[in-house]
Amino acid sequence: MARSLTAKPTRKTRDTRLQKKPAIRTHKSALNWLDSLVDFEQAPKIHYNSNNFSLNRMVRLLSALGNPHRGLKTIHIAGTKGKGSTATMVAQMLRSNGYKVGLYTSPHLITVRERIRVNGEMIPEVALTRLVRRVAEVANANQKLTYFEVVTAIAFCHFANEGVRFGVIETGLGGRLDSTNVITPEVCGITSISHDHTAQLGASLASIAEEKAGIFKREVPVVSAPQVPEVEKVLRRKARESNAPLRMTGGDIEFSYRFESSRAFGPHTRLSLTTADSRFEHLHVPLLGEHQAINCGVALSMIDALKGRGVEIDDQKAMAGLSGLSLAGRMEMIREEPRILVDAAHNAASIEALMRAIGQHISYDSMVVIFGCNKGKDAAGMLRHIQLGADKAIFTSTGSSRSIEATELAAMYSERSGKMAQVAKDLDEAVRIAASAITKEDLICVTGSFYLVGLAKRKYQKD
Repeated sequence: MARSLTAKPTRKTRDTRLQKKPAIRTHKSALNWLDSLVDFEQAPKIHYNSNNFSLNRMVRLLSALGNPHRGLKTIHIAGTKGKGSTATMVAQMLRSNGYKVGLYTSPHLITVRERIRVNGEMIPEVALTRLVRRVAEVANANQKLTYFEVVTAIAFCHFANEGVRFGVIETGLGGRLDSTNVITPEVCGITSISHDHTAQLGASLASIAEEKAGIFKREVPVVSAPQVPEVEKVLRRKARESNAPLRMTGGDIEFSYRFESSRAFGPHTRLSLTTADSRFEHLHVPLLGEHQAINCGVALSMIDALKGRGVEIDDQKAMAGLSGLSLAGRMEMIREEPRILVDAAHNAASIEALMRAIGQHISYDSMVVIFGCNKGKDAAGMLRHIQLGADKAIFTSTGSSRSIEATELAAMYSERSGKMAQVAKDLDEAVRIAASAITKEDLICVTGSFYLVGLAKRKYQKD
């Protein structure tokens, strides 16, 4: 008897259909498969729990891939702001000492390949495609994999394949439930903690610190940036509970910095940091802004902790590695006519630091800020600091599905500051409005979101 074309599939045929592997043969098909996954970076609302953020799911995925992370020596960094800068500085200092170094950061500005680097080089398209295909092959046992989990697993695989000596790993969201928190690192770093992702991590600084301190491991040294008393209290308690030796820069570690100007470097920041094994005096901080001096202090202290773990590091080579370091999307001038500066600051503390750094390092008559941010962010806090630095504000979409409406941002801004604001439907229109109202001595600053900065770099990057 012929089988009906509309017959209900048997359980066996349904299982076979579920097990069908995606056809990943090209780089484009690999990116399409990644984009088909749940992406909490794009989700309008995220419930922060062990179901959505499951370390067990990550453990199963890595096990199916041969546990590539277990053969890596790693450095783990959490915090609210400055994680990417700190991670990049640590990686650069290790690399300048002759080590092969993997660096994993997020999010990206233009391509996901930016997140995974070995000795400064992005993961090649061929390698990314091959590893996406490998993950897809084992994905049936891990049906609810997320974008971040997969990319994290790919980073571990790439670092293992490339034989890196150290992997410098930045957390994504929080720390305790973050997909990266499957490693036992050589040292942990905590950058400045402030309010961000409050819907997931809690409204108080103490609750946020609890989540960040979730990366602490037994007897693994921890270095932290200076913190407000509420945060420091939590970090010290969590360190005691984890039996993890904790040192704070500016407290347990002698640390200071100052802003100055010279003919050789122009306006810049210098720092000094001293421990029993390291002495960095009057070091020129390579990235702009006093906040980068704090990040650099954490990076240097992590290098010092690695020396305490038996890693051979020459201070002079480490400092040489820092010289000339730049970081995309951080105080980056992407165009000269008109002058467009981009910075991926996306919380109130980062916007405050950005406004201060621009005032210290960039000469201008008037500044137009083009701003957009995503839902779940402290928009009111960011707008409060923008009104203190901007002569004119233009609000637009970040280009993300999570973007707050520009009209809503403009209304909030005007209500709080008493200043007029303009609205643009997209970044192109915002730049046209800004460019028509400035002179050569003025500055356009694009900020508020990695997505918006990435969009600006793709559109207006100088040749």
